[in-house]
Amino acid sequence: MEKVTSLQVAERAGVSQSAVSRVFTPGASASAKTVEKVRKAADELGYRPNMMARAMITGKSRIIGLVVAYLDNQFYPLAMERLSNALQEQGYHILVFTADNSRGNVEEVMKELLDYQVDGIITASVGMTNDLTDRCAAAGIPVVMFNRGQDGDHVSSVTSANLAGGRDVAEFLLSCGHKQIAHISGWQGSSTGRDRQQGFCDGLAEAGVTPQIIDGMYDRDTAAAATRQLMGGDNPPDAIFVGNDHMAFAVMDTLRGELGLRVPEDVAVVGYDDVPLAAWAAYDLTTMRQPVNRMVDAAVNTLLTRINDPATPARRIEIESPLIQRGSTKGPIA
Repeated sequence: MEKVTSLQVAERAGVSQSAVSRVFTPGASASAKTVEKVRKAADELGYRPNMMARAMITGKSRIIGLVVAYLDNQFYPLAMERLSNALQEQGYHILVFTADNSRGNVEEVMKELLDYQVDGIITASVGMTNDLTDRCAAAGIPVVMFNRGQDGDHVSSVTSANLAGGRDVAEFLLSCGHKQIAHISGWQGSSTGRDRQQGFCDGLAEAGVTPQIIDGMYDRDTAAAATRQLMGGDNPPDAIFVGNDHMAFAVMDTLRGELGLRVPEDVAVVGYDDVPLAAWAAYDLTTMRQPVNRMVDAAVNTLLTRINDPATPARRIEIESPLIQRGSTKGPIA
């Protein structure tokens, strides 16, 4: 059976072939009457536009690549869903890839995306080398890093204000009267992990407090082992700031289920992200809320701006986060 062409749709609808093209081109203008006639004719004939052929003509695939390091952390499925919805509303199709930072397959995934001739790429918690960003730039494909930053000013990034967030946690725990404070940090190979730790340490240093620090690698099992190490040491902490909620849940499970300790009476716990599970009664986790909706809006706007105007300079956007106080911590001392 031969494929139905746009010319056949135009003849059935009584419009020009260019009108059919406008109806099926996101963002193109067509009257409501024309849209109704063309779509009715297309449905009757079983017509679907050839997106690959259009991409060859226009040089635009209308495809955005979304690359995520891992999906275990609840923050990323939520962010990816909202990024996908926001881009689809703008008429883009989405390709989702996973790239494991620890396995070093980021370069392989990015090469594959370039082969698909995507119009742009958003990476979520994925580390980018300068070589990769240069390669994307040479191909004319803008990249926006989501919840991860990179040194230099040649790639756009959108994060929460991680340095300020870490400092806010330090000030909050000090205000609650804690003295023996520990930090199970995010992976120190990531800008988010480093910045949250730096802000936290800077805030504590102003009060003359030096925290015990263990890199939790953004991994549940590693965070649980770090909890055992901290609580089994000579100076067990009375408060632990954990680099994200995903690890914080493992810390709380270990404290309560394995070590028989009470949260917050024996040990206070603070996370970072405010994923939906943080508000569940089983955890009731005090945490820094990453403003995911605002971060998604900023990432999409930044990417589309650079697609439409490649001369637009890269932007580094940081969005402030609020501290959400729940039952895993005691309130500040009056």
